[in-house]
Amino acid sequence: MSTEAEDRPSEPRRAGLGARLSALFGGRAAEAASEGQADEADRREQLFTIRDRDNIAWFWNSYLKKRTPWLFVVLGMIMVQGVVYQQFLALTESGLRVIFEEGEFSDLVRVCLIVFGLFVVRAGMSYLVPRLSVFLASNAVQELRHDLINRVMMLDLAYFERTKPGDLILRLVLQAQQLSIFVGQGTVGAVRDAVTILIVSGYLIYKSATLFLATVVILPAIVLLMQYVSHRIKDVQRKAENAMGAYMGGIEEMANGMRTVKISNQEENEKGRLRKATEDIKDLALRLQAAQALVVPTIDLASAITYVLVIGGGGWFVLMGTSGMDGAAIITYLLGLVLIFDPARMLAQFFAKLQANLIILNSVRELYEEVPTITDTPGATDDFDVAGDIRLENVRFSYSPDVPLFDGLDMTVRGGKTTAVVGATGSGKTTVLSLMTRLYDVEGGKVTIGGKPIRDIRIRALRGAFSVVAQDIVIFNASIWENIRYVKPEATEAEIWAAAEAAEIADLIHQRGDSPLGPKGSQLSGGQKQRIAIARAFLRSAPILLLDEATSALDQQTEDKVKAALARLGKDKTTIIVAHRLSAVTHADWIYVLDAGRIVEEGRHADLMAKRGLYAGMYEAQKGGYE
Repeated sequence: MSTEAEDRPSEPRRAGLGARLSALFGGRAAEAASEGQADEADRREQLFTIRDRDNIAWFWNSYLKKRTPWLFVVLGMIMVQGVVYQQFLALTESGLRVIFEEGEFSDLVRVCLIVFGLFVVRAGMSYLVPRLSVFLASNAVQELRHDLINRVMMLDLAYFERTKPGDLILRLVLQAQQLSIFVGQGTVGAVRDAVTILIVSGYLIYKSATLFLATVVILPAIVLLMQYVSHRIKDVQRKAENAMGAYMGGIEEMANGMRTVKISNQEENEKGRLRKATEDIKDLALRLQAAQALVVPTIDLASAITYVLVIGGGGWFVLMGTSGMDGAAIITYLLGLVLIFDPARMLAQFFAKLQANLIILNSVRELYEEVPTITDTPGATDDFDVAGDIRLENVRFSYSPDVPLFDGLDMTVRGGKTTAVVGATGSGKTTVLSLMTRLYDVEGGKVTIGGKPIRDIRIRALRGAFSVVAQDIVIFNASIWENIRYVKPEATEAEIWAAAEAAEIADLIHQRGDSPLGPKGSQLSGGQKQRIAIARAFLRSAPILLLDEATSALDQQTEDKVKAALARLGKDKTTIIVAHRLSAVTHADWIYVLDAGRIVEEGRHADLMAKRGLYAGMYEAQKGGYE
């Protein structure tokens, strides 16, 4: 609702709100944080924590396992690439012997032609493997995105009130795309490199197991390095993702508040704030690169040691003449090591990048694991009396567990009548509407419609009974026509025109045609936005109408036009008006006056004025604006 923030406690109480939301909706996050502290030592000692392995298994079972047949096709093509290298080594050794042993020229030509043919085959596989793997990964991540969107749409309003838009954009757009690239290119490349290493290593072991064992003596050092680098990369990547989310959130806040920025000449402050965020991102990127950069030189040093061992040890074997290896075999062996160490270098880089992507995968899965608390109860039904009375009976509710907003609130909205809820900012006006529509659940007492508790009504059916006209209207960057049709995509042209006429905005549709309205309707006035909202309510034609500060931001002339349209809209409907300006509620059948979450007065306008209480004082204080 548009004025939800106004119903909430002031700043000292907002800290309590965070605690309450954490208790209600953040149990899983708190549990994850606890696990994170408990597993800190585990992270430092292992390439993959328990959570990492669980995330990988989740992604595999949810999005890749069903594509197993195609993954085997990719693996088969990768195996062909590895076999090409093995055959290349065998043919190279044969070609060298032709040269060293003065063989026939035709034999050399035959070897060269076979080698060329093998690499043509490898080139074909090198084209097909990334094409197919990226296709499979893109489809898997698209499915992941769809699931995340579905999950986001199910989450409670409270989640969006505690989550920055930048964090959602980061997960749904950037992180999902990074996973797609990593799975489709990075992971497949790593499999190709691993297969190449295994096949070529097998051939080298076949040629000389003793010499090969000498080349892997430095392997433990590489493993220890990867464990050390793994922790550093994960730590920096977590901070980098948080910094990127904060930067995107800052951009979103700056764009939304640009009017205020311009009017108050705060461009320099905004530039400084965003520059500071970009500097943090740059510093973290450099730290991440510094951690990853340790891998490649270590592999290069290992390669140098290995080459020295092969040249020295292999040369000694040849000189001794007891190993069965000759010069051609030693040269081929060195070439085989070249073919191993380049993929090994790439594989080591993959494992370094894998640590960063495990953090991204965990971030995406955390969104997937968010669980809504407001759901359909077992046995919920669509059947209820939409024209019945709406009652709040002994309702308790709080945004902060330490400071309840409502404690024993009783209120009745008569079916087919107009009821108003008024009061000062923070008194709880809009929260009443939120509880009626189950944007929040009461903590005690109950809310009923036509005698049926709203918890026993399916959420979709319950909310389908309400139309809302609020001060803060969501306007999309599309035509007025499309903005009206948004609430009922299947509406006919006649229905849309009827709604536009009733809301007195049809003339503006003729003037603007299909022209978009700008971001958030920036090309419209406040009154024009309100009339779009009213047209939506006419088109939706729900039996219960909620007017949430629907005219509070309008001048008197525009307010009169909007009020006339609202009067037509609310005819024969249950209408609930939340207003700060009391001129909007004088016609109501019943008025509730809230103060700090309590009903302090109720009755008709004339009766309340006669009491000379809070309502009369508020009305008199605002009266100068009505005349």
